Amino acid sequence: MHKHDSALGVATTPVKIDTALEIARGRPVQPVTLVRPHAARAAARFFVEKFPGRSLYAVKANPSPDLIRILWDSGITHYDVASIAEVRLVAGLLPEATLCFMHPVKAEEAIAEAYFQHNVRTFSLDSIEELEKIVRATKGAEDLTLCVRLRVSSDHSKLSLASKFGVEASESKELLFRARQAADALGICFHVGSQAMSPQAYVQAMGRVRQAIVEAAVTVDVIDVGGGFPSIYPGMVPPPLEAFFDAIHDAFESLPVSYSAELWAEPGRALCAEYASLLVRVERRRGDELYINDGAYGALFDAAHVDWRFPVELVRDGGSSAKTLPFSFYGPTCDDMDRMAGPFHLPADTQAGDFIEIGMLGAYGCAMRTGFNGFTAGEVVEMSDQPMASAYGEVPVERVRPSNVVTL
Repeated sequence: MHKHDSALGVATTPVKIDTALEIARGRPVQPVTLVRPHAARAAARFFVEKFPGRSLYAVKANPSPDLIRILWDSGITHYDVASIAEVRLVAGLLPEATLCFMHPVKAEEAIAEAYFQHNVRTFSLDSIEELEKIVRATKGAEDLTLCVRLRVSSDHSKLSLASKFGVEASESKELLFRARQAADALGICFHVGSQAMSPQAYVQAMGRVRQAIVEAAVTVDVIDVGGGFPSIYPGMVPPPLEAFFDAIHDAFESLPVSYSAELWAEPGRALCAEYASLLVRVERRRGDELYINDGAYGALFDAAHVDWRFPVELVRDGGSSAKTLPFSFYGPTCDDMDRMAGPFHLPADTQAGDFIEIGMLGAYGCAMRTGFNGFTAGEVVEMSDQPMASAYGEVPVERVRPSNVVTL
């Protein structure tokens, strides 16, 4: 095991840490990020072995170089990059990786750099303007895989992604036809929203894909079902991922595409949520409100701004036999918006000086951290214990310790 210099740093000093309690006993002043490489490896192996197609890691979910290398070593060879910075990051770390620039609206300069300097050949788009931009930026390249993004429903997902991107049904015929003329390989992609709670989300979206293919009468080489694959959180326990995979496979097999067409997916959350958690200290208690040393401008952006409920556990010698109560959190900054409503269920005797582990923060936690008000991340420590929850069968849905997660 290793201790790391920073959330995105490189392992330096070998240290074996079995539980968060070992760290809490050292009374760290700053929040400590706890990473579990074995959890990321299990997730990657699961997708590589069981998803009925190719999995592209959505780098935006967690751009940690350590994590990206772990996924590569575990069989993830393709990466969904959504900015030129992500292109440069992954190209620098993994020169042999295949990069797919899947943001539908890109700067022309970014497209050119990705194509000519980083060997990117796959681009997504959802408009004629973007298609023309890609053709210009690549100087009419004849080796492009162009993935037209369709707008689909996010009704089955916890976070909608249905309004910003995606070509409307009335415009998809022309765009697909023109993209087919410019592309070496034509793809169709979509995104059902983040944390899809039913396989039906993908079944419905595939129905939209079928309609688009039939109306445009084009040969399609790639079907990319995007992200949305769920992880386990309090009050959000989805069906097994195999149910999603089976539904996608069946829908793909029924599409009017050639036998050689490829099936892709872009898991982000599902590959990295279990990778990291956060150990925070309670600085003050005011009734049912706990002031902690991380928050909305740190790793808890989603808890503050989209009311995401993460699993929590009191980390204290001897534990607690008190009943649990619902708490809300305040972060360390001076901003009233630095508040996480929760509820977060913890023992009623939780008090200032206690430590709390907040789980399942590998996705969008460290990736969204800022330095606002001078509050930054502390050290990163590699752990050998299991994540608070797992969708991958190698560990139970909840860790063995009875106090860790309260399912609402």
